[in-house]
Amino acid sequence: MPISVFPDALRVINVGLESFADDLRSEGVAVVHVDWRPPAGGDARLAALLASLDDDD
Repeated sequence: MPISVFPDALRVINVGLESFADDLRSEGVAVVHVDWRPPAGGDARLAALLASLDDDD
């Protein structure tokens, strides 16, 4: 009889690589995948320019 580490079924929010979510789904885990990418494609200069457009202090 397998011992469960978690008291309830896992529910996962996956951020980034969709293949991680696919692997969990194949094991019967409830998964929500978020297709997140760094702002401005990871370009620090462009990210700073985008941040400067934000009017919140």
